[in-house]
Amino acid sequence: MTADTASAFDRATSVRRRDETTYDIELDLGWAIGGRPNGGYLMAMLARAGVDATGQPHPLALGAHFLRPPDGGAAEIRVDVVKRGRTVSNVRTTLWQHDKPCLDMLLTTGRLPADDPLHAGAPMPVLPPPDECRARAETDFRVELLDHVDVRLDPDTVPFHGQTGDPVIRGWMAFHDGAPVDVLALTLAVDIAPPTVFRLGLMGWAPTVELSCLLRGVPAAGWLAFEAKATLVTGGWFDEEATVWDSAGQLVAQSRQLALVGRPSST
Repeated sequence: MTADTASAFDRATSVRRRDETTYDIELDLGWAIGGRPNGGYLMAMLARAGVDATGQPHPLALGAHFLRPPDGGAAEIRVDVVKRGRTVSNVRTTLWQHDKPCLDMLLTTGRLPADDPLHAGAPMPVLPPPDECRARAETDFRVELLDHVDVRLDPDTVPFHGQTGDPVIRGWMAFHDGAPVDVLALTLAVDIAPPTVFRLGLMGWAPTVELSCLLRGVPAAGWLAFEAKATLVTGGWFDEEATVWDSAGQLVAQSRQLALVGRPSST
């Protein structure tokens, strides 16, 4: 794939190998929220470097710790291959900018299964079709990411100022340029929903502190469906579980994150 034919997502998450332990990257603020690069977008870049460093085809499990928000522009990913195996490899990938670590992620790589599951205990929820899910969450800050990603929220779960409900948000995701969703796009999909605490009236920027993600299959072409929900909100913290299904209804990604309760944006 050349630069001229690559999708916007592929270009924005591209990595350039400098040597055995370092990749040069360019952080694109077109994939940001309120001027801060989206966490799933950053994880996709680190995963791309990780699979390249290990020589495996797919990321399988990702555990990311967000240390500080990076700026747009030049940065680097430092990799340390912990184990190189025939079936599974492990690599530590760290995003550095301005001589400081911004995101530290341990990545397990291998090959995603192609056979049908023996058991699937999380069926895809019933959702209105994407054409009936056009509403967007009200925010006090710009969501640059939505210039590239088409996010359609289930009208019954859209958070609005002055309205509250259960901290659950469902919807659909695709790319505006028509690019097919792939395995790396799943790291974006698990973090694409507005913070579920918005549904409790707690609006504002809600920074992720840790996010663990399991990728379970190569997604079929078409829209990705997602459901995000919070279990406990206490002491200024909340958890958020996300599940993603492909257009064939197959579960393709799961995640759980710890984040700070939304606070008013300074932008």
